[in-house]
Amino acid sequence: MTVFLSFRGANKNFTDHLYSALMRVGIHTFRDDGELPRGGNISTELQKAIHGSKISIVVFSKGYADSKWCLNELVEITHRAKIGVQTLFPIFYHVDTSNIRKQTGTFADAFARHEEQFQNDMERVKGWRAALRDASSHSGWDIKEVANGYYASFSCFFLHFLSFICFKFLSKFYKIERTKIGLTEQVAFG
Repeated sequence: MTVFLSFRGANKNFTDHLYSALMRVGIHTFRDDGELPRGGNISTELQKAIHGSKISIVVFSKGYADSKWCLNELVEITHRAKIGVQTLFPIFYHVDTSNIRKQTGTFADAFARHEEQFQNDMERVKGWRAALRDASSHSGWDIKEVANGYYASFSCFFLHFLSFICFKFLSKFYKIERTKIGLTEQVAFG
């Protein structure tokens, strides 16, 4: 199973640690800065990666909405979460969820620029706004609220987060195997 990691490059230190932690426990994690095939169409390859993932982790930071790439990813991620084929886990990295939901602060500034740049494509901007509202309504992890922003330490945060993600993977795997065993027993003893 693959995890898609959506983030703005400005908070790369945090996402590097998150990526490494996920990979260390055996969870294949796609991030665009290392896995996009050279010469391929970036948009198409990102779509493939999102579609090939069962879980998306979105790291919201102050500059997330500045990136049209991040916003396009988010539209697809929230769509897939709505139709039930993907699970969305947001991490709020030193941002207030209400700023994302209400699109205030740095998110308002970003959208002022997007509205100016995409005057002839306001439907795209509306889609980005809706995706942000939807994603920020998912329960997730708020880095700034726990232990004054450091979760006692980032190591503690990663340990807690990885435990949760691994449990999600294992519990889904266990249900599948249990069903297969149940069917086998019914056939064998039925």
